[in-house]
Amino acid sequence: MEIELERTFLLRNIPVGLEKCKSIEIIDIYIPEFARHPVLRIRKKGDVFEITKKYPLVGKDSSEQGEYSISLTKEEFDELSEIKGKKFRKIRHFYPFNGKTAEIDIYLDDLQGLGVVDFEFNSRQEKNSFKIPDFCLVDVTQEEVFAGGLLAGKKYSEIEPFLKKYNYKKIVSTLIFK
Repeated sequence: MEIELERTFLLRNIPVGLEKCKSIEIIDIYIPEFARHPVLRIRKKGDVFEITKKYPLVGKDSSEQGEYSISLTKEEFDELSEIKGKKFRKIRHFYPFNGKTAEIDIYLDDLQGLGVVDFEFNSRQEKNSFKIPDFCLVDVTQEEVFAGGLLAGKKYSEIEPFLKKYNYKKIVSTLIFK
């Protein structure tokens, strides 16, 4: 098991230079479809395929997750992706910021307009002392609505009431991923 230390922010605006950064299309399918909050995910990340179980550690906050991943072949992913599940598609941009990489996700399809930023950390101290960048609006790490298994299968209109409490403005991106 790998332990992931991460914080998640709503994207305020697209930072300068994002169009020059590496990006990749991600397709996530969360199963089982009937679960309120599925923690099992089948993922296509460019040409990389995997199945992952990710969940908050007992007695820990949402910024500390246990994660098990298994690599899949394209054929295995294609077969497993036929299972009914909750899905979404996004473009992930890898943006350098103060010696870290901001993973900026711009959602597509039913969630178009949503942009979130994840930062991963090497220690609790680093995670806890991190200062929110100007291109981020607010820390939503502990907001359940942004957990992948709960976000999957939703429409932007379903999460819009939550976004409005932060005066979130839809992200409009014409960036093409590389």
